[in-house]
Amino acid sequence: MELSSGVPDDIDVTRPSAARVYDYFLGGAHNFEVDRQLAAQIASLTPNLAQTMRANRSFLRRAVRYLVAEGIEQFLDLGSGIPTVGNVHEVAQDANPQARVVYVDVDPVAVAQSRAILDGNKRTGVIHADVREPDRIVAEAVDLGLIDLSRPLAVLLAGVLHFIPDADDPTGITARLRSVTAPGSFLLVSHATQDGQPPEVLAAQRLSARTDTEIHLRSHDRILEYFGDFTLVEPGLVFLTRWRPEQVGDFDEHPEQVGAYGGVARK
Repeated sequence: MELSSGVPDDIDVTRPSAARVYDYFLGGAHNFEVDRQLAAQIASLTPNLAQTMRANRSFLRRAVRYLVAEGIEQFLDLGSGIPTVGNVHEVAQDANPQARVVYVDVDPVAVAQSRAILDGNKRTGVIHADVREPDRIVAEAVDLGLIDLSRPLAVLLAGVLHFIPDADDPTGITARLRSVTAPGSFLLVSHATQDGQPPEVLAAQRLSARTDTEIHLRSHDRILEYFGDFTLVEPGLVFLTRWRPEQVGDFDEHPEQVGAYGGVARK
C-alpha cells in the first residue's frame, strides 16, 4: 500500500528512503514503489537481507524486554524509522504500561507517519532530528516531559550508526549521549559489519549510496568503541542472533550471515 496520510508536500517521494526500505523488509505498509524497487535490487544481491533486518528487529525487542526487566522505564530511540507493529513502545509498554518512549528520526516522512501512528499515546513522543545532533535531541526529549535525565535511561542506537560516516564522528556522538545519562542507564547498539561477509553483501552496501543514508560497514573492534566505559552485559557484542536468543533461528550455525553485531551495556 502507498502511504495514505501524513506525507508533507515538500517530500520527494521519487527518491528511496532508508527508513521506508527497512519498513518494506519488515513487512510494513509505509513505503513507496521507489523504495520497493531499491529493496528488490538489494535483495537480489543478498537473499538473506530481509531475514537480517528481521533479526535486527528481533534483537531490539529482546533487548527492550531485558531493559524493562532491569527497571528501565524510559527509552530514547534514535534512528527509529517508522514504528510498525512490535516496535519499542509496544514491547516496553506491554511489560510496563508506565514506560515512556521518545522516537527520533531524520526522515520527515518517517516522522510524519510515526506521529500519525502514535497519536493518542501520551507516553510516546517523536522528534525530527539527526543523530548527529545529540545535544538538541536530548534537550527536546526532556522538553517533551518524557525523559528525566536524573533517572536511568536506555539510549537505543539500533541500526543507525552505520549510516554515520567517520567524518561525522560517530564515536563522539555516542560519547556525548553516554555522558548525559544517569548511573544505571544503558546503551544499545546494533551495527552492520564487513566481518565474515561475502562480496555480494559489499555490493549491496554500495547500492545504499542511492539513498540519503549510505551504509558504512565497521569491524567488531570499531563498534565496540561506541560503548566507551559502559560495561557490556552478557553475552557482550555478538552477532545479532547470538544475543540472548529465545528460540532456534535460521542463523544458529552461521550467525555471521546476519551481517551485524548487537550489544547492550550499562553505566
